[in-house]
Amino acid sequence: MMRAAAILLLAMTAAGGAAAQDATKRPYAGQEKRAVTMLSPADIAHIEAGAGWGLAKSAELNGYPGPAHVLELADKLEITSAQREHVTAIFQKMQAAAIETGKNYISAEARVDAVFRSGEATAEAVANAVAEAAQWRGQLRLVHLNAHLETAKVLSEEQRRRYDHLRGYAGGEPDTKRGHHGHGGHGMPHGRAH
Repeated sequence: MMRAAAILLLAMTAAGGAAAQDATKRPYAGQEKRAVTMLSPADIAHIEAGAGWGLAKSAELNGYPGPAHVLELADKLEITSAQREHVTAIFQKMQAAAIETGKNYISAEARVDAVFRSGEATAEAVANAVAEAAQWRGQLRLVHLNAHLETAKVLSEEQRRRYDHLRGYAGGEPDTKRGHHGHGGHGMPHGRAH
């Protein structure tokens, strides 16, 4: 009985190891059917909706709140009606620009695929297509980062600290070691108008 259990356990371990090894040999299996190989359907849906897609993490994680999340947390942040109106305008402008820029980025990534799918890819054609895709991705990132910059100006220091706390960043507490507000030196200077 014990011998049978040991053999079964050994067989299961070997099968699991073979499956894991097979998966590492074919990590992109199925992705060749994507409309744009660099972007998953979920990526494309996020970009087409004008969502952040993680492009503004440099701002978000360093004390510059995003407009969408500020609006979601409006009551907890105790923003005024004037602040809400301003942040809503920032969000709408950002989303419209992100949707338009995102379409261009997706199209540029599709052109990279087209170069290779033609079967006649050259170094020059690849370089041109990749440069165009990188330019559009950079523009898309700027759209989101700039919205964070604009949003931070609308909020008080206390609201920004509360935002960080509510989003789970560095406890949202002042960082006394660096003399800043928990963002590696990117906090608002004291006395700055919002």
